[in-house]
Amino acid sequence: MRAINALQLRIAYIVISLGVLLGIAGFVRTGALLISAGTGVIALSQWGARSFERYLPLTIAVVLFGLAIALPNGL
Repeated sequence: MRAINALQLRIAYIVISLGVLLGIAGFVRTGALLISAGTGVIALSQWGARSFERYLPLTIAVVLFGLAIALPNGL
């Protein structure tokens, strides 16, 4: 697996921050999707770490993605 560089890691952090801000603003589904995407990228960048530090954040990102897809439309 190809390691991500500092620019890609910074973009992942920006995506997570944008997701949090969108979630606060009321766009919960979009915010959750952005948070799960950014967290997944960061989790995949830790490929050399122990398995717990690698798979727990990746599992949380996948579950958050599934939750965001299952959210109903509208309020």
